[in-house]
Amino acid sequence: MLLLQQILFLVLTIAAIWVFTKKAKEIRRNILLGHDENLNDHPGDRWKNLVLLALGQKKMFRYPLVAVMHFIIYAGFIIINVEVLEIVLDGITGSHRMFAAPLGKFYFFLIDFFEVLALGVLSVCIAFLIRRNILKLRRFMKPELDGWPKSDANYILVTEIILMTLFLTMNSADRALQLKGAPHYADHGNFILSGIFSHGFQNLQVSTLVAIERTCWWMHITGIFVFLNYLPYSKHLHILLAFPNAYYGRLEPKGKMENIESVQQEVTYMFKPELAPANGDAQTHSFGAKDIFQLSWKNLLDAYSCTECGRCTAACPANLTGKKLNPRKIMMDTRDRTEEVGRNINANKNFTGDNKTLLHDYITTEELRACTACNACVEECPVSINPLSIILELRRSLVMEESNAPAEWNAMFSNIENNFAPWKFSPDERDKWTVSE
Repeated sequence: MLLLQQILFLVLTIAAIWVFTKKAKEIRRNILLGHDENLNDHPGDRWKNLVLLALGQKKMFRYPLVAVMHFIIYAGFIIINVEVLEIVLDGITGSHRMFAAPLGKFYFFLIDFFEVLALGVLSVCIAFLIRRNILKLRRFMKPELDGWPKSDANYILVTEIILMTLFLTMNSADRALQLKGAPHYADHGNFILSGIFSHGFQNLQVSTLVAIERTCWWMHITGIFVFLNYLPYSKHLHILLAFPNAYYGRLEPKGKMENIESVQQEVTYMFKPELAPANGDAQTHSFGAKDIFQLSWKNLLDAYSCTECGRCTAACPANLTGKKLNPRKIMMDTRDRTEEVGRNINANKNFTGDNKTLLHDYITTEELRACTACNACVEECPVSINPLSIILELRRSLVMEESNAPAEWNAMFSNIENNFAPWKFSPDERDKWTVSE
């Protein structure tokens, strides 16, 4: 019977890892559909960002209470799942708490720490469910979260509550079996919470306790494997991608915009015609991005890393004044389009045109024009996502490829082209307004 359980567990483990790896490779391929962008400079600063922003969640601590609650969940997710290593090895070898003997007293400290964290995670998840579904915070009630995004957030919170309950119940039943001297359950001493909860199991038969402990054990590890394979389809993929996204965050000042080299050359030729090639520039340039292929891989990594927390939208002055611009929706739309392209590639081996583009089919002209490029969304994001970069690239395509701009913009562009300035003054007359009569 034990051998059969070991075989079943090994099959479950291999299947879970294989399915997750397959989807992870697909997401990596999708991200690399974007063009190259070199973000390997200043590795010291990048490691610092990874530690402070992804691991330490520095930006979250602008809101201390919520930050502490979120940190409990995040730390709980990372640290408690260290315990999964022991469960996996126990399942493969047929042992029980194999780390207890070699770790000695430190093992009790670890389990006590895990149990306190588990109770904290359970409590905070309940609080977050209340915030989303009863208190209904404004940033969680936006239209882009209707349907699957809202359900996804609730599924994750409920799943974590179930996993933590199973963990504590498993340990409590285990402790009760230890106290009864059940075979295969050596006495490892009291754990801080399960030692207390185990009193509720004292009147149960050994066979019943074994059934409870084993059922919780199997459901806990199976739930973790299911959770692992659910992550790639969920906004909670940011649990994993926050680390590379923080590392590869852009280090330039937030107000700095990336110039297009070919445009810079044209401006140079405008002022210095003698530098222009004799036969003109035969190369055809495209400007900005109309679809995900013209965005960089970092833009697409940003989209997959989005937590859908809505802090970017809550800080956006355009959105606050009732305009349609919504930085969170920009990121969700970019991810949805990237996923759609990925499914197209899965079906056809190579991308086959579907008469859709990120610009227009997902993100509208009205949204893009509302952006003031103030960088509030970039400053606010807890995991270094840059919605503005995507907005600017799409807007460049709109204006420079489609000549789609408001009349006021076109007048300014015409003035710049003809007068080398936004104002309707010729270069010779530009300084006359400064002369008093």
